[in-house]
Amino acid sequence: MRLSVALSNDETGVDPQSIVAQARLAEELGYAGVWVPDHLLPPEQYGDVYGGVYEALMLLSHVAAVTTRVTLGTTVIIVPLREPVLLAKQLSTLERLAPGRVVFGVGVGWDASEFDAVGVPFAERGARTDETIELIQAVHRGDRPAENHFFGSAAGVFEPRPSAPIPVMVGGMTGPAFRRAARVADRWQAFGLTPQEFRTKREELDRMAAPRRISAGIMLSRASSQESVAELLVRLGAYEEAGADEVTIHFGSSAQTSAPMTELMERWRAGHRS
Repeated sequence: MRLSVALSNDETGVDPQSIVAQARLAEELGYAGVWVPDHLLPPEQYGDVYGGVYEALMLLSHVAAVTTRVTLGTTVIIVPLREPVLLAKQLSTLERLAPGRVVFGVGVGWDASEFDAVGVPFAERGARTDETIELIQAVHRGDRPAENHFFGSAAGVFEPRPSAPIPVMVGGMTGPAFRRAARVADRWQAFGLTPQEFRTKREELDRMAAPRRISAGIMLSRASSQESVAELLVRLGAYEEAGADEVTIHFGSSAQTSAPMTELMERWRAGHRS
């Protein structure tokens, strides 16, 4: 099972270089990837509910410049709030800066007030997401996308194309999200599930996506700043037993993550060598 880090892009006062330092440490320690959240205009203060203070793809482009190995992922881009051709270009540019390291994590959003704030119909979010994924994959392949209801037909030359297909990760546990994952995703990311609930969903996803196998992971936060690394290791072991391919961990404030990030990876590696 891979371990990754959810970068602390959820503190309005944080220096972005602190987040970048967290990403560099994650790579040095051997974590598989770093992930950033996305919200364009959340209606409430950042914190446990919202992330994405710094724009996700711009932040990852800087992380790409100071790392060489870790996966760079979004967890998740609120796709229906984005203009699709620009998003396609941003993703392909990032992939050319970090070949083979980008994962396009997608979500439809859940807060109607955020959609109202930027003038996007909340009821259309699922259809917009599906059509945007289809358009992005088409232009990345070099195909001319078919005209669609929301965005019309793309004209002109799309460059740069990514050096390899960018994997799609679908986040969420709703019925539509789960069906979307089974239909188009390379990865699925859960949150808020117990290990047994995760196992059940993992098995359901395997049945729905067959004969394809989709990589399945979960996002975890430390239960509190008082949760010990030993306690976190027990939780990780339970998700590994439940069939998780990856666990992405939000350690908390970027200023307080170095020690637990380091201890966790050292102990995880030691346990998997024994």
